[in-house]
Amino acid sequence: MATSEFVPQPARYAVFVDAGYLYAASGALLLSCGSRREYRVAAEKLIKALTSHADEKLLGELLRVYWFDAAPKKQPTVDQRVIANLPLVKLRLGNLNAQGQQKGVDAQLRADLEALARHRAITDAVLLAGDEDMLPAVEAAQRYGVRVHLWGVEPTHGSNQAEWLVWESDTVEVLPADFLRPYFTKAKVLPVPAPGTAAAVREAADAAQRTSPVPSPSQVFAGRAPAVKPTPAAVRGGVPVPGAATPATVAASMNSTAPADGKLGPDRDHMLEIGEHVAQKWIFERGRDNIRDLLPGPILPPVIDKELLIEAEKELGGSLRPYQEARTWLRDGFWERVYREFGIGIGKSD
Repeated sequence: MATSEFVPQPARYAVFVDAGYLYAASGALLLSCGSRREYRVAAEKLIKALTSHADEKLLGELLRVYWFDAAPKKQPTVDQRVIANLPLVKLRLGNLNAQGQQKGVDAQLRADLEALARHRAITDAVLLAGDEDMLPAVEAAQRYGVRVHLWGVEPTHGSNQAEWLVWESDTVEVLPADFLRPYFTKAKVLPVPAPGTAAAVREAADAAQRTSPVPSPSQVFAGRAPAVKPTPAAVRGGVPVPGAATPATVAASMNSTAPADGKLGPDRDHMLEIGEHVAQKWIFERGRDNIRDLLPGPILPPVIDKELLIEAEKELGGSLRPYQEARTWLRDGFWERVYREFGIGIGKSD
């Protein structure tokens, strides 16, 4: 009786993406950036574009996309959690050490490619990578009859893929800048307040505050969060709190947070975009049931509001503490995305 390994297999392919190579090469090509902190990637749209392109180039059906990346202590970032939730996408994480070096990523890619080839799970493999360490996996897959199609990112000069890897692959294609450009945008960096100014003092105080322990969202949703001193914004029903801000003090506070160096803060559209982006990641990460606990809004629990602010500041690369109006726009964007998810109308700040 013939075993399954001798039975002809239908045409099927998998896509293997070395995210470190893809991001680094694209960031350099499109934005002249050397660090991921300097740009944002619309990963979900990028993955759809890659799979659509593979569908045009190859016969058969897509098995799945293998997305190889790294994170400190292998703890996925919010963006990586979003990718892991995509259909037909398998997230593989290596470790990102203190020097920013990826460890274990190449080994995982080689293991998956060889295993799929050995078990006749695929007939073709798209490999988006550039490291010569991929060469043994390519050769092993080919020995099992798998065709390997190497994809690369258009180099800024010369080549950004190992010569031997290019030679050994069955076909080679370079993704041009125009293909990748829609999915990479440069991060906007906030101006750094001058030392000694009021804005600098506020930013230092804010940084100290953010180092205090923050209960996790799961604790908040489960009602197990440690006691947090309520703010006037957290009080519902219009019940005043001793020492709460009045309209006059709120206006004074907003005026006092104007940047002392006279530089403009982030624009409204950008803050709305970031707010929506963070909310989308929340929905992917926490699930619809947990997000539903926030409704009807529009006031976020203090702990969650603080996490929103921290996440936005990571996106911007600077503190939002001097920009009160920008923080309001950020929350508007967050709620726009959440309300749209549940089909509820929302207004905007003036």
